[in-house]
Amino acid sequence: MSTENKARNAAESAKGKAKEAAGGVTGDRELKDEGRAEQSKADVKQAGEKLKDAAKR
Repeated sequence: MSTENKARNAAESAKGKAKEAAGGVTGDRELKDEGRAEQSKADVKQAGEKLKDAAKR
């Protein structure tokens, strides 16, 4: 399950990066901010997964 969650978090982060880039190109500040928020959310989830893995060891 952990590997699935990590992959899902990586995909969410990539989606956020794409939104941020699209917002930068089009000048849409809201889209750019939304992309940054998605990346941050994915990073927090990824950190949680790493903590779970460390606790298992």
